[in-house]
Amino acid sequence: MEQQSVWLGSLRGPVRMAAIGMTALACLIAAYLILGQIFGYSDVGMYEMLRPAGRPVVAAMLIALALSLVLASVYLSDTRGSIETEPAGFFDIVSLICGRLAMLSVVFIVVVMFYEVCARYLFEKPTLWANEMSLWIAGFLFLLAGLYAMQQRSHIRIYIIYDIMPRWAQKTADCISVLLIWIFAVSLVWGGYNEARDKILRMEAFGTAWDPPIPATIKLGILVIITLVAIQALSNLIADWNKAPEHHSPADEIDETEIENIKATLREDTRNG
Repeated sequence: MEQQSVWLGSLRGPVRMAAIGMTALACLIAAYLILGQIFGYSDVGMYEMLRPAGRPVVAAMLIALALSLVLASVYLSDTRGSIETEPAGFFDIVSLICGRLAMLSVVFIVVVMFYEVCARYLFEKPTLWANEMSLWIAGFLFLLAGLYAMQQRSHIRIYIIYDIMPRWAQKTADCISVLLIWIFAVSLVWGGYNEARDKILRMEAFGTAWDPPIPATIKLGILVIITLVAIQALSNLIADWNKAPEHHSPADEIDETEIENIKATLREDTRNG
């Protein structure tokens, strides 16, 4: 059954079709490039994928892949999981899109590592790029996951003292926490901006055979995403300001939906057995 739209509304269908179309286009171009390697009518490999200058097919592949990931993340952000927090504003939507992109990146890491295992142990032709590709994706995965955790209020919090505070003291503690996050974010951006600018301008690479620009992109990504984390923390503070006090217990960690799914699976296995 079609899940209810969270924020796209009538655009849900067109975004879904656009995501499918871009994914199909990216797969077709990838198939063309792979077949070109096999049959010798193209010399474009993973090394050339990082250097699209003068190669329109490579540029088209990268654009199609980027658009497919963005559109898929936007579409997937329009659904809410049973344990996810309801989005309360624009920045919550941005964080949800980044969170879905992080989830998709896990799939890419698995695919890359599976390809490397098959190439290495079945065909004895290990790649020069799979390990670095997985490291590159994982770097952004951890950054984006941190932003998603902030939006979901699922980062580490110690409630033993917080829960016994009166509401005004809880609000004061929340303000101090957000202030500290902003101090950290501003300090990080202030101290790292020049280095990040220099790295991205010279497109500093990893210094290996494949030579991906991991230092340049990760350094810039850290500054951008930590800024989004600070904005999300402030957005959470505003959204939660007038909420009733919450009290926490170990029972909060129990996922009732998952338990019901496990019970249903066990009942199905019992009937089939």
